Amino acid sequence: MDDAAKVRNVPHDAATSPKPHRRVRIGRAWIDALRFDEAVDEIERLIEVGEGGSVFTPNVDHLVQLESNPAFRAAYEGASLCLVDGQPLVWASRLLGAPLPEKISGSDLILPLARRAERKRWRVYLIGGVEGVAAEAAQKLQAELDVDIVGIDAPDIAATGQPVAGGAVVDRIALARPHLVFVAFGAPKQELFIRNALPSIRPAVAVGVGAGFDFIAGRMKRAPRWISRSGFEWMFRLAQEPRRLARRYLLNDPKFAKILYRTMREPKEARIKPA
Repeated sequence: MDDAAKVRNVPHDAATSPKPHRRVRIGRAWIDALRFDEAVDEIERLIEVGEGGSVFTPNVDHLVQLESNPAFRAAYEGASLCLVDGQPLVWASRLLGAPLPEKISGSDLILPLARRAERKRWRVYLIGGVEGVAAEAAQKLQAELDVDIVGIDAPDIAATGQPVAGGAVVDRIALARPHLVFVAFGAPKQELFIRNALPSIRPAVAVGVGAGFDFIAGRMKRAPRWISRSGFEWMFRLAQEPRRLARRYLLNDPKFAKILYRTMREPKEARIKPA
């Protein structure tokens, strides 16, 4: 029996049952109220039950884009797991009376999941980033861990989430039979790509990791933890990439205030539910 078949035949016992928790809606996104270690365990569960899935990490920018992008909303509605990325959303959840435990960004998930992959013998695929950065990230991971990286790709992706050169890249992922796929195209491309590719690459679980490969490879500096916890990681990122990020942070993201105000005016039972 091959590894994929073994994964599909895992019994649905307590170890493969989802952890009971709440989901909190902010704007148009339902976010799972999980701690970091619980999130890693839940991603493991998605892999072990062999059904495949998608993991998104919404931040303020995502919530603003969800207001006007129907395809992005459809991708989010089909997500298996949504984890809060950004201290402002953690604070917003407290105002809504349903606190999210802590910030969990996609880039922060890479190393813990790679360690889990080493222990569980999962096959891992890296796709996204500028040319060469996924390969550098893979080298860094394999220098530290005995992780089985079965594929690396950096295709051009259209705004629709479709590979510009056609579906060959999705075929390569499917042929590699990964358990875990890290996808680093940035939002909304990575979420749209995952939604489009998932039917072909199941039972893989795909995780959107944003700039995660750049951080692992050392091409981009990550904000110190105290800056991240204080809610000013966006300023740190803006200082590094002002031309690319100025419009997002200074013009688009302030629209979140209206989204939060609208959500606060809705009945509590309309924005909190069990997962």
